[in-house]
Amino acid sequence: MAGHSKFKNIQFRKGAQDKKRAKLFSKLAREITTAAKMGLPDPAMNPRLRTAIQAARAQNMPNDNIDRAIKKSQEAGGDNFEEVRYEGFGVAGVGVIVEALTDNRNRTASEVRSIFAKHGGNLGETGAVSFNFDRLGAIAFDLDRATADAMLEAAIEAGGDDVETTDEGHVVYCNPDELHQVGKALEDRFGEARTMQILWRSKTDVPIDEEAGEKLLRMIDALEELDDVQQVYANFDVSDDVLQKLTAA
Repeated sequence: MAGHSKFKNIQFRKGAQDKKRAKLFSKLAREITTAAKMGLPDPAMNPRLRTAIQAARAQNMPNDNIDRAIKKSQEAGGDNFEEVRYEGFGVAGVGVIVEALTDNRNRTASEVRSIFAKHGGNLGETGAVSFNFDRLGAIAFDLDRATADAMLEAAIEAGGDDVETTDEGHVVYCNPDELHQVGKALEDRFGEARTMQILWRSKTDVPIDEEAGEKLLRMIDALEELDDVQQVYANFDVSDDVLQKLTAA
């Protein structure tokens, strides 16, 4: 029985990972289609599309999927998605920003509001949370592309504002309006970036314990499960040990 239970658990986890991967590809495809529809279907002439394709490749999304998503943008009568942002609070007053692409604002708002309420949070007005975040462009490179000093020097020359170097790599932050200008200058020097995106980075974080962390991560997971939700940001601070325990497979 022990071996059988272990096998079932592995299969369940594999199935869950496969399902999560399929959902991720669906979200990436939606962004690619939207970006191509809002501009030209050529990534060389459409910075947002190029960014979306880079994000997809960073997640090992097959080229066939990427090509289909671009072609879908040119189909007559295709879905039209609009960008919406929701702001609210999770447990312990943690600020949460939810970005979505939706073809039905009422449906998405209802689903997001329901998840906040179910997990002890509440949805707020636009601006209720985002004032405590900076909107930034972020260009990520693998660690072996440059030393920390070389990346910092290049970022300054390219017009970047800040650089974070960790064991996972280098991230150059810049004005979101200058993302592709800064990114191109860095790619000319270090090769193609791992990812290039516009994101929200918190100015101050709310320290939370394990119990609150578990509730918050459950809420974030539920939000990310929604088809319309593209990104979720939250300004919480929890110890590495607790975070590892909460996110263990």
